[in-house]
Amino acid sequence: MRILETRDLKKYYGNGDIQVKALDGVNLSIEEGEFAAVVGTSGSGKSTLLHMLGGLDYATGGTVTVAGKKIFELNENELTIFRRRQIGFIFQSYNLVPILSVYENIVLPLELDGRSVDEGFVKDIVHTLGLENKLDNLPGQLSGGQQQRVAIARALVTKPAIILADEPTGNLDSRTTQEVLGLLKLTGEQFHQTIVMITHNEALAQLCDRVIHIEDGRIVEDHSGKDRTNRSDQPAERNASGKAASMMNTKKPTSAGRDGEVRL
Repeated sequence: MRILETRDLKKYYGNGDIQVKALDGVNLSIEEGEFAAVVGTSGSGKSTLLHMLGGLDYATGGTVTVAGKKIFELNENELTIFRRRQIGFIFQSYNLVPILSVYENIVLPLELDGRSVDEGFVKDIVHTLGLENKLDNLPGQLSGGQQQRVAIARALVTKPAIILADEPTGNLDSRTTQEVLGLLKLTGEQFHQTIVMITHNEALAQLCDRVIHIEDGRIVEDHSGKDRTNRSDQPAERNASGKAASMMNTKKPTSAGRDGEVRL
């Protein structure tokens, strides 16, 4: 089942000679249950893409469809409600509310939406992420890795159609990075979640089911597990996590259709 799709997605800034094409005709589809990484250098358009996918900004042209809904056709209030219910966000800086406890931060999206808390589901998330003994703590009393675990729990609690993670390990050391990414993958599998992660780190991307490379606002490569690990022209950095990647389920390589859309 297709959870997310973009068609000829564009985001331009400025006009004429000074116009910047942050996204320049992106066609992309994400299937249910995928853990996909979008990789690119600074200025490649990866963060702009995430903002478009999450309805955090409006496109210059094209469409974004999430769970069957064309999000740019929604008015501001409708889009806010849709984001709250169908899209989970994980940010590099955690974005936790400092005066709320860990538990209060986790269930905040449900309370803002006027929905009751599924305590059993919250308990399962908290247990999986190892936060049982931190529920009464404030964010400032936690390490960076623990704060990001709380952010993951908050993203999961609404049972969204998709989770968008923007450089989720960018503020963490290498050891904690591996732990958090492992937990993100584990929770995605355990709770049947679709995840798109934005990163500049090639080695981390190799731990995902699918790696999509973006340059100058365009998708230039798209590979899934087996296809990536068997490519002889891969740079050494991309194979840094080969052992971990080989443990994942593999899929057939993706290909681009005549319209430029990347398909599984």
